[in-house]
Amino acid sequence: MDRMPCSDIEMGYGKSKVRLNMPGKNIIGILRPVEPEVPASEEAEIEGALDNPIGSGRLEEIVRPGMKVVIMASDITRPSPTKKLLPPLIRRLERAGVKDEDVTVVFGTGIHRNHTEEEKRLLVGAEMYERFRCVDSTETGDFVFLGETSRGTPVEVCRPVAECDFLIGTGNVEYHYFVGYSGGAKAVLPGACSRRTVEANHSMQLLPGAEIARYDDNPVRQDIEEAGEIIGIDYIINVVLDDKKRIVKAVAGHPRIAHAAARQVVDSIYGVKIPERADIVIASAGGYPKDVNLYQAQKGLDNAGKAVRDGGTIILLGECPEGLGEKTFEKYMTEMDVDDILESIRRKFVLGGHKAAAIARILKRADVFLVSSMDPELVRRCKLRPFRTLEEALEAAFNKHGPDARVLVMPYAGSTVPLI
Repeated sequence: MDRMPCSDIEMGYGKSKVRLNMPGKNIIGILRPVEPEVPASEEAEIEGALDNPIGSGRLEEIVRPGMKVVIMASDITRPSPTKKLLPPLIRRLERAGVKDEDVTVVFGTGIHRNHTEEEKRLLVGAEMYERFRCVDSTETGDFVFLGETSRGTPVEVCRPVAECDFLIGTGNVEYHYFVGYSGGAKAVLPGACSRRTVEANHSMQLLPGAEIARYDDNPVRQDIEEAGEIIGIDYIINVVLDDKKRIVKAVAGHPRIAHAAARQVVDSIYGVKIPERADIVIASAGGYPKDVNLYQAQKGLDNAGKAVRDGGTIILLGECPEGLGEKTFEKYMTEMDVDDILESIRRKFVLGGHKAAAIARILKRADVFLVSSMDPELVRRCKLRPFRTLEEALEAAFNKHGPDARVLVMPYAGSTVPLI
């Protein structure tokens, strides 16, 4: 956290930036990730990880000719640099004698919408898109039941993944508000699984330990790991990104062991200590794609909730050009009051409703001002206060808390975790 508050701070909003200008005396801290050392070459960092896999042999030594290979790729809502990861992976598969027709790229859409063809091309690059079969995990609705985890989650995975001989997970590792960390086996659950599987897994969100930055005793994360073993992830390549989406660290190899190395890097960069909770927290979800809709921007709001005092105000910057982003989430947010949302999820966990419940828990403690492009009336129906500009939201927040209000600023709230 910055010790010397600055009065001119740039914050992500969609694909652009907005500037925060306010008296520096009010700012008790700016929560930024630690500035990590960035490798001179991202390509060399990826190649280095593939040359030195953790807990596994090299990819070109463990894959055999004739194997059907699936590469799991993140969907459009995630910042994972699939376009950078695929070419070196493919070169390794070529060395192993794998033919192009035996390789399928599966986008882990989970319960998110399917991609357009142009979005698929954008994610993998034109050359890879033309060269390989690229499909969404939910494209056909054809899922194969493989068994149950010890916690009772039915593991239903899309057919290309179920029937492949070698499964590679890609992705980025960052904090997640109830899974603990993204990356690793999360490529297949929720990425490649049915809605029934995802709902069963995510229902554990309400259990103790299902929190950000927790792994070993996190029931949701450990259920994902077990599902990954049932599905059979053979190898991962994951990256940790800085706030400019540059690759800081790449790890490859065993799904659990390599992921552990990435988690250590995330903790060293994105866990930020704060001196106290603030009257006002100004938080950017992180810009596109983290604020493509409110369903995604909620992660930044959840982190901001850890920094605001009871009775305080969170100003969330999230453009949300796609609105709320998920039908069940929209139903809960617009048709129920705060207490009803929480009671409904306590009685019966519903995917989509779970994010509404996370927002409702914050609304029980603090006001949320949303700076977005959404219809103001829709925002009000979500129990949030709508604003078009950060300046207007700030004026309203200072009117509420007074000119001496203490402020914490979170330019990268989607990936920064406040620690008291």
